Amino acid sequence: MPFDMGGTDFKFGKANQSIYKYRPVVGIPRSPKHLAMALTHFASSFYTPPALASPRRALVGPVSSKNYRSLPTKVRCMVATEPAGQIVWRSANYQTSIWEYDFVQSLTSKYKGEPYTARSEKLKANIRMMLANASKSLDQLELIDALQRLGLSYHFVDEIKSTLKSLFYKNHIENTKTVHDLYATALEFRLLRQHGYKVPQEVFNQFKDEQGNFRTWLHDDLKGMLFLYEASYFLVEGESILEDARDFTTKNLEKYVEKCNPSEYLSKMWWKRTGLGEKLDFARDRPVENFLWTVGIIFEPQFGNCRRMLTKVNSLITTIDDVYDVYGTLDELELFTDAIVRWDLNFMDRLPDYMKLCFFALYNSVNEMAYDILKNQGIDILPYFKKVWADLCKSYLLEAKWYFGGYTPTLQEYMDNAWISIAAPVILVHAYFYVSNPTTEEASQFMEEYADIIRWSSMILRLADDLGTSTDELKRGDISKSIQCYMHEAAASEEKASDHIRNLIGNTWKKINDYQFINPHISQTFIGIAINLARMAQCMYQYSYNALL
Repeated sequence: MPFDMGGTDFKFGKANQSIYKYRPVVGIPRSPKHLAMALTHFASSFYTPPALASPRRALVGPVSSKNYRSLPTKVRCMVATEPAGQIVWRSANYQTSIWEYDFVQSLTSKYKGEPYTARSEKLKANIRMMLANASKSLDQLELIDALQRLGLSYHFVDEIKSTLKSLFYKNHIENTKTVHDLYATALEFRLLRQHGYKVPQEVFNQFKDEQGNFRTWLHDDLKGMLFLYEASYFLVEGESILEDARDFTTKNLEKYVEKCNPSEYLSKMWWKRTGLGEKLDFARDRPVENFLWTVGIIFEPQFGNCRRMLTKVNSLITTIDDVYDVYGTLDELELFTDAIVRWDLNFMDRLPDYMKLCFFALYNSVNEMAYDILKNQGIDILPYFKKVWADLCKSYLLEAKWYFGGYTPTLQEYMDNAWISIAAPVILVHAYFYVSNPTTEEASQFMEEYADIIRWSSMILRLADDLGTSTDELKRGDISKSIQCYMHEAAASEEKASDHIRNLIGNTWKKINDYQFINPHISQTFIGIAINLARMAQCMYQYSYNALL
């Protein structure tokens, strides 16, 4: 077995020279003297490290201290168990890194130069002003905490130090503190201890009862409990109050996790649970891109549930689109379309296995969404959802028939179907029922008949998609898109056809802009969603390589 000196360091030359680390080669060098003396205590045969075995790295000529200064790393002497030249080197079999140097973004950054520097300095000045002008100490503490969590506190070291010093002196030396809130107390305690101020643990006694237990009403202060839990990790030896605080908060926070409604967290796992991304390797697996679309469509915080539901809808659309465009035979697609129109689980037995998976995922997800709205709003919107999905699959089937039949439609034929096959009506109808509460009968009727705003938004999405992706989709064997239909119909060049499509988009925008003033039945929130969908289309598809769906 090899004997490793563990990287022993040897001094050689004059006493004031630096420590050099040496790996011996075959044979003991005659100089420097101290090194030779040390090596004689070990085995007389030494191995040649791989780095030095190469002819490019071999030492040439007499060995001197100058030669040894360039030799790398630690001394590692080995007892030879095999004849020289037959050493078997171990390998950890590390895989080659998948990351190229280009991925190290910090090596090159576009955020350099005077404009960015000036902007950065202005923002830092604003933060310093916010820190200095905060009217309450809690505001200052929250700002410091936010800067630390964002990794930006190093820009404001002096300001943070001055602020915390002032707070410590005022609240713990002069004892002028008047706030007795658990959250504020725990936040201040943690930040001061983080920055070297030994705040006494007794500040938390005010939250204990006569028996020395933390008060029961603290159970309802989730934010305070969480910050007390974080503060408890800054205890030192013998601080029993903080020990009790950690036990108390851990127990109650775990209880909260057990009893809280898990639907929000389970919804994040929904796509994984469907198995569509894993089982259907022919289909696109793009939940992140699908979510990005929803943020562009409706970004306001109060519509978080709508974004979650639309992400599900977008993911289902993407998968089913690939079933029709990429994988299914015409006979299979006719069966699948019939199953969607019937909305009947009993019909599922006629489908091939991969279609059963798709149908079941769609059936369960849409029914669950409809149930949520029935529970919260008291209106059954399942018929509307079933209709838009049936219309979508019918439009997909028509395109499949065109493809298998080698048919090139006129531009009008294409657009009469394509504004539905782009799936915008499905997205917008689902969005409507998630942002409209209460829902009126008149507006629901508009959804069923596809209000003009839905059609126009859908047309822009379709035409922008065609401008950005039709060339690539034709290479994959897809049907002719609006550009090719116009080229075929009008004997126009691709450039002129593209210009014509852009003109159609411009004219459609005029109709959308006018719609806001003429329809009182549909909310401005929904009109904004339809407009944003059209905007997102032109953003996403402005470059072909940027097309995410």
